[in-house]
Amino acid sequence: MSFVDRVKVTIKAGDGGDGVTSFRHEKFRARGGPDGGDGGDGGDVILRASRNQDTLAAFRYKKRLAAQDGQRGGKAKRHGKSGEALEVDVPVGTLVTGKSGNVLADFTADGQAQVLARGGKGGFGNAHFVSSTRQAPRVAEKGEKGQEIEAEFELKMIADVGLVGLPNAGKSTLLSVISNAKPEIADYPFTTLAPNLGMVDLDKDNSLLIADIPGLIEGASQGKGLGDEFLRHVERTSVLAHLIDAYSQDPAADYKTIVKELKAYDADLSRRPQVVVLTKIDGIDSKHLSKQLEALKKIIPKNTPLTAISSLNREGINEFLHLLQKKVYASRQKEQKKKSRQLPIIGLKEEDSWSVNKTDNGFLVTGQKIERFARRTHFGDYYGEQRLFDILRKEGITKELERQGIGTGQEITIGEPAIGTLEY
Repeated sequence: MSFVDRVKVTIKAGDGGDGVTSFRHEKFRARGGPDGGDGGDGGDVILRASRNQDTLAAFRYKKRLAAQDGQRGGKAKRHGKSGEALEVDVPVGTLVTGKSGNVLADFTADGQAQVLARGGKGGFGNAHFVSSTRQAPRVAEKGEKGQEIEAEFELKMIADVGLVGLPNAGKSTLLSVISNAKPEIADYPFTTLAPNLGMVDLDKDNSLLIADIPGLIEGASQGKGLGDEFLRHVERTSVLAHLIDAYSQDPAADYKTIVKELKAYDADLSRRPQVVVLTKIDGIDSKHLSKQLEALKKIIPKNTPLTAISSLNREGINEFLHLLQKKVYASRQKEQKKKSRQLPIIGLKEEDSWSVNKTDNGFLVTGQKIERFARRTHFGDYYGEQRLFDILRKEGITKELERQGIGTGQEITIGEPAIGTLEY
């Protein structure tokens, strides 16, 4: 399966079923009462993070995720069947954003689930509106529309360590040696065309999840080479392991090239904790190795560990892995403290609030609650509109319309864009 890490999809929850206007017709019962049943609720669309998924390729051709609609109510107070929810697995690390770039969901843990689009409520049948003063109601509601969202799924791998470096720095070889991952390895640049993940078991109780990020070149943050398409996968790693080829003509220049690209990326990845690693030291003489290490010591930050390894004969591998473990642990502790200091921000939205504004054609009434009632109303049906007028009166909206000087025959538009209009 090819690696896909960004797709656009339409998410559509099920519509609610309509309520029914119906009256009992039975032998020897001349005036059977209302028995119209309620419509069923539409199904939700639920996304769930799964470690069994590692790419968004399944959504390349499946651009619409739709749950079932609720069924219409029936006679004899039969309730319409509710639509089944649609549950969809996405890889851990999937970020879901809306049309305007707002974050709708961020899946960071296996099994994490979230309702992305809620199904519409089924409309009430006329049996629902029976009271002591209204014994034969002829009103039934429409089912609500399910939510529909244009969204983008973006996969940002969540790993403890991200391996970065120029092409052919030895990232894939290292990952294949220390984990069970099987990345493509060859002696030419850009053999890694997609991020690879490998689990490294350090001991009985500790392990590291390591990501091999495709090789970067100068200008990668602006899209050159494999570009910044894969830099996003470094955003969520706790620590970066910066690999540099020991046979490089200028290891200091190689280091600066990658740091420059990490810094130029939106999230300034150069601030991420790092371990600098000189690779492929098998076969290199000690004098040349010392020279390469000294060149790097002069330019890397003081608290950044520097080590040398050979993936071929596993020289220095254990020391390198324990350096990573220490760095990852320190990074997690720091992140935990930062999270504990952050207070949750709760957005308070007053559902019952509404507003009335005079327009050239009459009056505009907006508000979450009143608009919801309007969507359930059959405009053009006398009984349905009379019920909506009753709600306007109970909510105090009629009084405000009269205060603003509404006259007989003027139009009341509900919702913007308009859901429907009433004549006062």
